[in-house]
Amino acid sequence: MTTLTKPIIYMLLLVALLAGCGKANDKPAAPGPGAGMPPPEVDVITVAAGSATLTQDLPGRLQAYRTAQVRARVEGVIEKRLFQEGSDVRAGASLFQIDARTYRAAAEAARADLMIARQTVERYQPLLEIKAVSRQEYDLAAAQAKQAEAALIRAEEDLENASVPAAISGRIGRALVTEGALVGRGEATLLATIEQLDPIYVNFTQPGADVLRLRRAVKSGRLKRAESASVEMLLEDGSVYPQSGKIFFTDMAADPATGAVSLRAEFPNPQRELLPGMFVRLRFPQALADNAIRVPQRAVQANPQGQFVMVVTPDGKAAPLPVKTGGMAGSDFIIAEGLKGGEQIIVNGLQKARPGTQVTIQKTEPTVPASKKGG
Repeated sequence: MTTLTKPIIYMLLLVALLAGCGKANDKPAAPGPGAGMPPPEVDVITVAAGSATLTQDLPGRLQAYRTAQVRARVEGVIEKRLFQEGSDVRAGASLFQIDARTYRAAAEAARADLMIARQTVERYQPLLEIKAVSRQEYDLAAAQAKQAEAALIRAEEDLENASVPAAISGRIGRALVTEGALVGRGEATLLATIEQLDPIYVNFTQPGADVLRLRRAVKSGRLKRAESASVEMLLEDGSVYPQSGKIFFTDMAADPATGAVSLRAEFPNPQRELLPGMFVRLRFPQALADNAIRVPQRAVQANPQGQFVMVVTPDGKAAPLPVKTGGMAGSDFIIAEGLKGGEQIIVNGLQKARPGTQVTIQKTEPTVPASKKGG
């Protein structure tokens, strides 16, 4: 092979390799952004009309079932605190010990005075019969015996009060005095407070206008009065308290300053997890509605034109549908206008379901129930 032939052969091989690479990379171009994207997936419910219990959520504050102030009934120096702060105490248990030496001595003296006074009356009794003493002397001795008896009762009560008892059973708060403090001088010093927490009260108010509107709706026949007095409690974190309560007090008059009616509910609190002063929300039944349509709150949106829901049309596209809400049924909205039943309402995937967008129904949730406990 000549010197000129070798370069020509190398060039031919290079051309063949480049041609092969061109065929290997000869593939269709990748689609542009957004081209060929699958339709967004959504979850829907099919709404249906049925009976529903209209409910209302109102703010309330917890209050102890009973509250007792522990006060010093006698004057003296605190020797001991006999309880642990924040613990449960039983009625009658000793909570503080006041120096009782003076009261013990007074009780002994009163007991001795009473014994002498009674002995005097016993001696005068036969002498009166033989008129050795006058009736006046005998009556004076008898009166002195009564006074001595009353003095002993007071002295023994003071001695007993030196050991400060719990008036009720419940949870006791922090001690307001320490050992060595002088209490009871001129006033019944507050030492601590006991609160009974099981059951526990919830105080709340309802606008008088709502009460009036509800009564008119029931009277006209549009609504039926709810028979249940059971109420639910929603805690500050949004969770539902596992035990239901009952309304047992409604004020007979509206507050002239606010126009609101005061109400009170009672809840069991066996674990003592509900504490006085906590803010909660109460959900209570107001009335029964027939042929009501209800949808989850998350399905109802709002814009400057008003409220609306996103429905899936027969051709599989998302479309807004104006609605008006007319109250609550538990955590669901009651739809007053805009839905007739049978519509497929988007409840999940709303952020992707733009109006006119083709959507894919991934999951059909159960139809909103016609009625359920608490809503």
